[in-house]
Amino acid sequence: MPETDYVTLEDKSPADRTVMHVLYGMHTVSPFTFWTLSLVALVVHYVKRADERDSLYLAHHNYMIRTVWWTLVWLTITSPLWFLLFLPGAIAWTLIGVWYLYRCLRGWLRFNDNRLPE
Repeated sequence: MPETDYVTLEDKSPADRTVMHVLYGMHTVSPFTFWTLSLVALVVHYVKRADERDSLYLAHHNYMIRTVWWTLVWLTITSPLWFLLFLPGAIAWTLIGVWYLYRCLRGWLRFNDNRLPE
């Protein structure tokens, strides 16, 4: 008989689910706010992750933290493309924005179904 993971059986309040949905919403609209909402949500992810015991919520916090940091890395790496011509920088940042939105929406839908993000 497999062992039971009691951490995943912890009851979460509706407020905890609401916070996670709000964080995913902030991430989803952040490309349209010059990424400021993403940075605010990143801080909240770090704060909430420190006290998190539920493995599902912990996985989603980690998923979005990784998504934000990888997005910032790719935006930084591709920023010199803006100096070459406008078009290469615009294409690169558009692709990064699409990838970011995909990760946000995919994670949000999986969270809504109580599934791990990856």
